[in-house]
Amino acid sequence: MDKELKFTWSDIIKYGAIGGVVAVYVILIGMVVAFNERYIIAETLTLGQIALFAPTFLLAYFAANNARKIKSLSFSIIASALAGLVTGVFVAALLVLASKVNIREVFLNVSPELLEILHFGKDSLTGATIMIMIFNLAVGLLGGLFALTPRRWSNAILMGASLVALMGIMQELMSITFGNKDWFKPVSEFIYAKKGLSWGGTALFMLLGILGSLWRSSASLHPGTKIAKMPRRQQQTIRIASFLLGLIILLWLPRFLGSYPSEILTTVGIYIIMGLGLNIVVGFAGLLDLGYVAFFAIGAYTVGILTTTGKLATMEWGFWMALPAAVFLATMAGVILGIPVLKMRGDYLAIVTLGFGEIIRILVLSDWLKPYIGGAQGILQIPKPSIGDYAFKGPQQIYYIVLIGILLVGYIAWRLRDARIGRAWKAMREDEDVAEAMGIHLVSTKLLAFATGAAFAGLSGAIFAAKLGSIFPHSFNLIVSINVLSLIIVGGIGSLPGVVVGALILVGLPELLREFADYRMLFYGALLVAMMLVKPEGFIPEKTHARELHQKPLEPEVAPEAPAKEAI
Repeated sequence: MDKELKFTWSDIIKYGAIGGVVAVYVILIGMVVAFNERYIIAETLTLGQIALFAPTFLLAYFAANNARKIKSLSFSIIASALAGLVTGVFVAALLVLASKVNIREVFLNVSPELLEILHFGKDSLTGATIMIMIFNLAVGLLGGLFALTPRRWSNAILMGASLVALMGIMQELMSITFGNKDWFKPVSEFIYAKKGLSWGGTALFMLLGILGSLWRSSASLHPGTKIAKMPRRQQQTIRIASFLLGLIILLWLPRFLGSYPSEILTTVGIYIIMGLGLNIVVGFAGLLDLGYVAFFAIGAYTVGILTTTGKLATMEWGFWMALPAAVFLATMAGVILGIPVLKMRGDYLAIVTLGFGEIIRILVLSDWLKPYIGGAQGILQIPKPSIGDYAFKGPQQIYYIVLIGILLVGYIAWRLRDARIGRAWKAMREDEDVAEAMGIHLVSTKLLAFATGAAFAGLSGAIFAAKLGSIFPHSFNLIVSINVLSLIIVGGIGSLPGVVVGALILVGLPELLREFADYRMLFYGALLVAMMLVKPEGFIPEKTHARELHQKPLEPEVAPEAPAKEAI
């Protein structure tokens, strides 16, 4: 026990030190000052304060979990408090150093505004350092208590706090979107104060988050609901009615939200289409493709070349005539890529596909093809899609084209998942040698996966070109492939609903934080790291992947030793 206790204490100090380093880093890069203007709860809690104390809370949470090894509740609480205190020591040391030395010559973000925030209203340096220690100690205790709370209730509290934070951040967007609505003024007066949520709004969203999480957990604990016990025809009727209701809401959404939210939803929708295509290649077939942006670019440039009315005009087709050509050429590119990589797996396949994506990017930038595709200047004057006299001009109109694309691609992916080819993809993903031994033709199966994923990417690229009205090479960098792959991982590899959730989290939420553009990618990376540590299977995982990650491996059975024969 002494060795375990000694290890646990050192581990606690390590967690506190890590939290202190992260907190100092967050302070020095200017996040605390930049976020301090955005109130979550009026006159009480700002986004900057959350950024300041989030490392303390998280590392105290991990310290308390680690302290559970010795099965002591009191020691877990002490461990979380100590981790928070150690984190506070680092922040207090930075404050003392900033008061003695002009460190702003090196760290420009150590401004008077930052020092005022860290002083917590105290005039003396001693009082400020004591307040920092007390606040970090209290936040550490909260992290420990949260870690010791039963999982069902901790998830409910986390859901409620997340909803409160989200609605506080979205105050300005809500006022822009619904400010001209008659019903919004009385609702806004109850939910929001001048800056941030009112106490009534805070309590409302906290309660809604907790009740929603508890309802979801109770539904998962008791799957034998009344619907599951109904006859199959009634179940099918309920599913169809739910689908139609959801479709009506989606059709009505742009009129309700307005222009800017519709623009965000359109961008998210394009990534959903790409994610559903890459999910077939990576999630179903297990083929790691890092050059997926190439097919996206082929679809966009095909529509641009065939429809532009600018100086590069040749065909001047309509969007609906160019769309099948874009999908077809992207599909052929998928087959062409698939042929030379048939024998490759894993890292080697990733490197080859990455090279293919870079080849396409360099080609569209080259002077060789500049007379045909514009080079670095791109393709301009791409007309908007139209049906008769009705033109899909703004985001509220393009939204419907994106929605039709999502429904079409989602339906195809859903049908392929459980079809014969879908089962062949999954078998190939698990073990190619065993799949081939069972009679699966690997060549045609791989090529079909590449072709299907490329077709979906070509479709999304065509819609992207029509949405912007112009395309440029910088829109098709490697980061697009990384983003699509990341949203699949965050949502759940192989999961169709997971693609939608991943796109909303990794594409939609950063758009809401565009005012903090310098820190959006930091949030992006932190979310990916947290997901890999806490929930590697994704938010809505496929059953097979979830089982693989959480099922304990079976220990090999050891045959009993035969009794030794006595020597004669």
